[in-house]
Amino acid sequence: MGWYLCRPQIRRWGINIMAKTASFAVVHFSVAFAVGYAFTGSVLIGGAMALVEPAINTVAFFFHEIAWKKIEANKGVIEDVFASSV
Repeated sequence: MGWYLCRPQIRRWGINIMAKTASFAVVHFSVAFAVGYAFTGSVLIGGAMALVEPAINTVAFFFHEIAWKKIEANKGVIEDVFASSV
């Protein structure tokens, strides 16, 4: 996690991104467990499903948020590039 603290633009967004990532994780784990349990009737299988897929998805969501923050920060530049290419 050291790289996270070294990058000023990520540090500025950090608290909000981490809070959103944590809330996303709770919702995602809950839904994955409920679906796994509903399909199998097994707490063990529902729990396993709730750990594997959402854990990977939560990490992906964190980086997805960073990418969107960069896009938002550079929106004017991106619009200029697309406007000049048409």
